[in-house]
Amino acid sequence: MFPLSRNVLSSLKIRSIQQIRARQSHAKHSPDFHDKYGNTLLTRGTIFCVVAWVFTITQIGIEWNQSPVGRVTPKEWNDE
Repeated sequence: MFPLSRNVLSSLKIRSIQQIRARQSHAKHSPDFHDKYGNTLLTRGTIFCVVAWVFTITQIGIEWNQSPVGRVTPKEWNDE
């Protein structure tokens, strides 16, 4: 069974990730959109999200996890 499966796997054109990366590193690579603007867009998107969350947390007026301890007093027990 093992030689049969080995023959089937060797006949398939499956390249490992290392082989693909090695082949891509030898090819001529001209800069594309992602090479030119990728890091800038990623940085600006991150800054936008952080600013949006800071605004949401500080300015909208949501009370986050306010504990009632010390503010709620129990009512007197009624024995009736």
